[in-house]
Amino acid sequence: MATEFFILGFPALNDYKFSFFSIVLLMYSMTIFENLLIILLVSTSQRLRSPMYFFLGHLALSDIFQVSNVVPKMLDVIIKEGSIISFVGCTTQFYLYGVSVSAACFLLTAMSYDRYLAICRPLHYISMMSVKLRYTLIISSWGLSFMLVLITLVLVCGLDFCRSNAINHFFCDLAPLLELSCSDTTPVSIDIIVHSVFIVLLPFLFIIITYVHIFITIFGISSTSGRQKTFSTCSSHLVVVSTYYGSMLIIYMVPYRGHSVPVNKFISLLYIVLTPLLNPVIYCLRNQEIQSSVIVYLKVCSKKTVL
Repeated sequence: MATEFFILGFPALNDYKFSFFSIVLLMYSMTIFENLLIILLVSTSQRLRSPMYFFLGHLALSDIFQVSNVVPKMLDVIIKEGSIISFVGCTTQFYLYGVSVSAACFLLTAMSYDRYLAICRPLHYISMMSVKLRYTLIISSWGLSFMLVLITLVLVCGLDFCRSNAINHFFCDLAPLLELSCSDTTPVSIDIIVHSVFIVLLPFLFIIITYVHIFITIFGISSTSGRQKTFSTCSSHLVVVSTYYGSMLIIYMVPYRGHSVPVNKFISLLYIVLTPLLNPVIYCLRNQEIQSSVIVYLKVCSKKTVL
């Protein structure tokens, strides 16, 4: 029974490890700063009191949760050209990563429902998207994530790992972890399929259905300016959903052995590091209210600095 694993990381980039380390560290720092700024603005700005920004704050929290769980250990792996992680540490990293991914899926679904109500049911939006419903959606998103991934964690902890202790990845992802098991992994595979339906597929289908209704409503608006203004309220969310689900479907809906290992690592790196970095940028670039809040916040900070 393995008590520790050795994470291989990026052997092909060992000659460039200092440059690679610096780039990843910079991206990680920017991601934390950007998402903390989003949370701060949503918590303090009077302009950002709508339910959409309430959900956005929790999406930023899930992004911080994801990168902070994976990247610090990954930096250690890069600089040491591989690093040891305990069995408990590995399974904990896998669990927290699964929770953050699941929470993001549910939060994006809640945001799509919010946009559906705002655009397709504007007269009933305030009454339907009540404070109670907002907190119900948030608690459900996080609670379901912790509970569903816990089932997978229990199944993984019940496996025997005796083939090797070398994980050919830069973190403890499920697929490379299962390759090291000498137990029957069928129960885990079935569990992953079932959970993929509930965590990924059904939310994705729900988002597609809501956007079909949203687009029908937008195309039914007579004026061009009205269509553009209405579409602008959901364009940021649509871009984030496309990048998030696009990269995730490539990683997890295609069999792991169907890709070369370097390709899997590269796609996972983009998904884990780049997506949380870009999400705040997408919302800031395409949302006037967030831009205005950032400007106001910077002006307040500059005045305090002068004083």
